[in-house]
Amino acid sequence: MTADEQVAEPAEDTQTLTEHLGELRTRIIRSALAVLIGMVVIIALYDQVLEFLKQPYVDLCTSKAEDFCDPNLFITSPTEGLSTRIRVGMYGGIIVALPVILWQIWRFVVPALHAKEKKYAIPFVVSSLVLFAAGGTLAYITVGRALDFLIGWAGEDVGELFTVSSYISLIGLMIFAFGVGFLLPVLFVFLQLVNVVTPRTLLKSWRYATIGVFVLAAVITPSGDPVTLMMLALPMLFLYFVAIFVGFLVLRKRPEAA
Repeated sequence: MTADEQVAEPAEDTQTLTEHLGELRTRIIRSALAVLIGMVVIIALYDQVLEFLKQPYVDLCTSKAEDFCDPNLFITSPTEGLSTRIRVGMYGGIIVALPVILWQIWRFVVPALHAKEKKYAIPFVVSSLVLFAAGGTLAYITVGRALDFLIGWAGEDVGELFTVSSYISLIGLMIFAFGVGFLLPVLFVFLQLVNVVTPRTLLKSWRYATIGVFVLAAVITPSGDPVTLMMLALPMLFLYFVAIFVGFLVLRKRPEAA
C-alpha cells in the first residue's frame, strides 16, 4: 500500500456532524421498525412463546413433585395479562430484529473504518448473532437452577405461586443479560481492529479483566444467585481470551498487507 493510499483511505468519511446525526436517525428508525415488526410476530405467537418460556419452571415443578409447586402462572390485576403480552412482544421483537439492528450498527460505523476493515461486516453480524444465541440458550438452560436456588431460601414448607409478569421479567432479563455478556468479545475484537487496544494489552490486563467480568456478571445477572453468576462469568472470561486470540490472528496479517 502506498503512502497516498494510506492518506486517502481514512478520508472516505467526509460527512458533517449534521449528516452524521441524520445517518444515526435513519439507522435508529430502521432498527425501531424492525423491532416493531418483530413485536407483531411475537405477539401473534404469544401462546406458543409463553409455553416455551414457561417450560423451565414446569420442569422444575415436575422434579419437585413432592413439594407444593404449581406450574401455572397467575395474574394479580386485570391489566397484568396485557402488559405481559406487550413485554413478551418487546423482548421477542428485539431478538427477532437483532440481525437488522446489528447491520444498522455496522453501517453506521463503517464510514470511519479503513477499506481493509470493512470486509469484516459479515463476520461481525454472524458472530454477534451466534454469540447472542449461545448466551440466550445458556440462560434458558440455567434459569431452572436459578429458580431452584432462589426458591430454596423461602423455607421447606413454603410453596411457589409466581405471577406471569414476574416470571417473564426474570427469564427475559436473564436471556438479555447472558446474550449481551456473550457479545463483549465482539466488542474487544472490534477495538483491536481499530487500534484502540492491542491484543498484548488485553492479555497483560487479564487479572483486571477477570475481576471486571465477575463484577459485570454480578451486576447484570437479574437473579443474583451464585450459580447463575458463575454460569455467566466463566464463559465470558473464556470468550475474553478467545477475543485476544482472534485479535492476534487478524492483526498479524497487517504488516504483510501493507
